[in-house]
Amino acid sequence: MLIAIPCPRFTLPMLVSGFVAVLVGYSSTGAIIYQVAQAAGASPVQGGGWLSMIGIAMGIGSLGLSLFYRMPILAAWSTPGAALLATSFHSISINEAVGVFVFTNALIVLSGITGLFARLMNSIPSSLAAAMLAGILLRFGLQTFADLQSNFTLCGSMCLAWLLARRWLARYAILVTLIAGVAVAMAQGAIHFPPHPVGFTLPDAVMPHFTLTTLIGIGLPYFLVTMASQNAPGIATLQAHGYAPSVSSLMSWTGLIALVLSPFGGFSVCVAAITAAICMGEDVDPDPRRRWVASAIAGVFYLIAGFSGALIGVLFSALPAVLIQALAGLALLATLGGSLQRALAHPAERDSALITFLITASGVALLGIGSAFWGLVGGLIVHLLLVRKSA
Repeated sequence: MLIAIPCPRFTLPMLVSGFVAVLVGYSSTGAIIYQVAQAAGASPVQGGGWLSMIGIAMGIGSLGLSLFYRMPILAAWSTPGAALLATSFHSISINEAVGVFVFTNALIVLSGITGLFARLMNSIPSSLAAAMLAGILLRFGLQTFADLQSNFTLCGSMCLAWLLARRWLARYAILVTLIAGVAVAMAQGAIHFPPHPVGFTLPDAVMPHFTLTTLIGIGLPYFLVTMASQNAPGIATLQAHGYAPSVSSLMSWTGLIALVLSPFGGFSVCVAAITAAICMGEDVDPDPRRRWVASAIAGVFYLIAGFSGALIGVLFSALPAVLIQALAGLALLATLGGSLQRALAHPAERDSALITFLITASGVALLGIGSAFWGLVGGLIVHLLLVRKSA
């Protein structure tokens, strides 16, 4: 007897949100991945292979986790971690670099199995999680209008297209904005495709080599930065939107995917925050239970990016930075507003939420750890001193 499996409703806003999430992810930090490969001593062919493998890893993580949990869970590489690696790998061999990947991802799997990270994240009030997300997204919203100064025609046209679409075609506002931006950029001659050929390169496995100095000096800071600056905001983003995934299970799965792919350049698989937020807004679908389809679609786009080699990288690098920044800011506007509303909903927690929001939005980095982590720390201190005391 055949069992009918219901097919989720597929809509154009879901498709657009998934594509925009991958567009923003690759265009904002894709170049850093290549810098990591270069710093580790990888050849240009190996560097291209690492880019392909990262796309495949993100696709497996996003598609698999979204289908399994039925939540908009998007995978991402650790951007702060990649920046740390790019500045730390110049004096080590590629085998030692892969050893750092294996060591760090094994620690992430261990943190998932033991449940330590889950207990920490579950102790964070929802208002602080929402405030941290708002602080992260604020910079994207501000950049949208700051770009009016550098390219008023392109950025202004996209803002106008978004506004008109929000009035008459609200669910397709981002699609209309993207089309308008590409049309204006083409008219300006601002889209430039590089002449080099495109191809897929599957990297060869590199045998890891472990040394105490690299594991302690690079691997341990990389683990802390990844957990504090990427996984913590990713989990907080899900919680801020009302989703309650198994944190330990997410850490175990993402760490395991990265651990298996580490010898091939899969240095990081984390829980996304910014790109995932694009797939969580009401514009994606009014029903939060169906928004996971958008993140699953993003997983498919990531797989296409991985298996097409440099094709997606060439496409994204051809678009002007103003277009990408304006598109990201407008796509995240509704999520930013919702996060601020949830952060300030409880009067007793407003002080701690505001501290979290301001520290996160400041962009301050201490001890190599980004502002999202310190925003949570500051907010928790205020929460413990004021809210718990009054309670």
